[in-house]
Amino acid sequence: MKNESKIPLVIVACGSFSPPTYLHLRIFEMAKDQVIESGKYELLGGYYSPVSDYYRKEGLAKATHRVRMCELAVEKTSTWLMVDAWESLQDEYQRTAVVLDHFDEVINGGPQGGVLVSDGSRRKIRIMLLAGGDLIQSMGEPGVWADADLHHILGKYGCMIVERTGADVWSFLLSHDLLWRYRKNLKVVKQTIFNDISSSKVRLFVRRGQSIKYLLPNSVIHYIEQHQLYRLPKELDTEPPDADHDLL
Repeated sequence: MKNESKIPLVIVACGSFSPPTYLHLRIFEMAKDQVIESGKYELLGGYYSPVSDYYRKEGLAKATHRVRMCELAVEKTSTWLMVDAWESLQDEYQRTAVVLDHFDEVINGGPQGGVLVSDGSRRKIRIMLLAGGDLIQSMGEPGVWADADLHHILGKYGCMIVERTGADVWSFLLSHDLLWRYRKNLKVVKQTIFNDISSSKVRLFVRRGQSIKYLLPNSVIHYIEQHQLYRLPKELDTEPPDADHDLL
């Protein structure tokens, strides 16, 4: 650590990342700015944790592709962002609480866990979830998250929430008892330059044959092209009959 008076911190983003976009990169940089501004933590690293193929959502690429695209997105663009494939390799869907426990065990578990400080001891590293405003809103919807998981995530780890365009996170927290209870563990990251790039829109652009340049790193675009990801099924990727043909 450069400053041992601060709390060591690692932030983790869970999601499908199909594909990873510039917004997925930017949220980490915005979070880093917030951490530096607070003066309380020293940020040691950030991780992408792509979900496994058992997260049933239409249109996603296979986990092996999504992990590799995340690796390509960060390997030449960042010195502190990394990809952890553990969640993607599991043979069942892993809840976010379990994923954060995995990071805590890997980073802080055992005699070599934590970070070495100048007196020779090891200090436990704070793990924190990094999420968009849409995820925190889902936490307020009845039945979407188990209360036990929310208490565990927000009570033990906390969350950095990146605001989406037009969203007022604090007003949302104010209206939900459980989230408001843990408000001191929730750090709101404001966007001063709004970025609404979404993976679903990128997938749609690819299906429609439209350009996705400048929406995600070139290395990821090349990978999508190389592996023909997000394309229309062959039976749909043909010219339909012209309704005017028989009238000419």
